Amino acid sequence: MPAPRHIVAACALIRNDKRQIALVKTARRGWELPGGQIELGESLMAGLQREIFEECGLSVEIGGLAQVRSNLSSSIVIFCFRAICVGGQLRPSEETPEVCWASPARARELVRHPALAVGLRHLLDPVAPPRYQACLTEPFRLIEERLL
Repeated sequence: MPAPRHIVAACALIRNDKRQIALVKTARRGWELPGGQIELGESLMAGLQREIFEECGLSVEIGGLAQVRSNLSSSIVIFCFRAICVGGQLRPSEETPEVCWASPARARELVRHPALAVGLRHLLDPVAPPRYQACLTEPFRLIEERLL
């Protein structure tokens, strides 16, 4: 049996001074939080800041860990943080042709991918303790959920 391998990714719920949330739209998952895969030899924080800047042009101050999600269908472990925008201009990229600032209510409407929507509900609660979620996709099924 081969050694286990997981893809490590990170995303952030980024707020601006109006308390709006930065969202990016991808062809595969639709609207979601900015983030992506961490490269080999890259720290989690540096990789998250790089991904956010590449996807939407923002510089952020990363706050606390809010969630860890395991997608068991694709062996991806995603670390989700809260962050605030400290610079840059929200702009699209080749990977994310649409970007927007959205109110929390509008973000809930836009994020439709089941695994991402379940995670977003928790991330929008500013006092919720960090949480772990494991799921399968297509069809979506939440397998495990617990506080960290």
